[in-house]
Amino acid sequence: QVQLVESGGGLVQAGGWLRLSCAASGGTFSSYAMGWFRQSPGKERELVAAINWSAGRTYYEDSVKGRFTISRDNAKKTVSLQMNSLKPEDTAVYYCAAERRGAIATSSHAYDYWGQGTQVTVSS
Repeated sequence: QVQLVESGGGLVQAGGWLRLSCAASGGTFSSYAMGWFRQSPGKERELVAAINWSAGRTYYEDSVKGRFTISRDNAKKTVSLQMNSLKPEDTAVYYCAAERRGAIATSSHAYDYWGQGTQVTVSS
């Protein structure tokens, strides 16, 4: 069974930065695509960024392009999301997710394993 544990969330002022990390245990992390999703109250869960198994491909949602960077370390079984120039609209619970086939998918339904989430709050 794969377990994903997020860390790094918190409260930050607009314009600030946070770095989220997700540590995996179990399974074969190096073969999974990984994604960071977020969900705010009353909204659907949306994919923010994703990275394929080899880190050769990445995906970013339009509103975070140029501000967020996803990366992974297969040896350490971690995936990170560096979030710069944060805005109040980035406020949400952020979830780490793993997709077993290794290819980037934009639908949450394609992801097989999920973390518990970490709260990110950006104050104006």
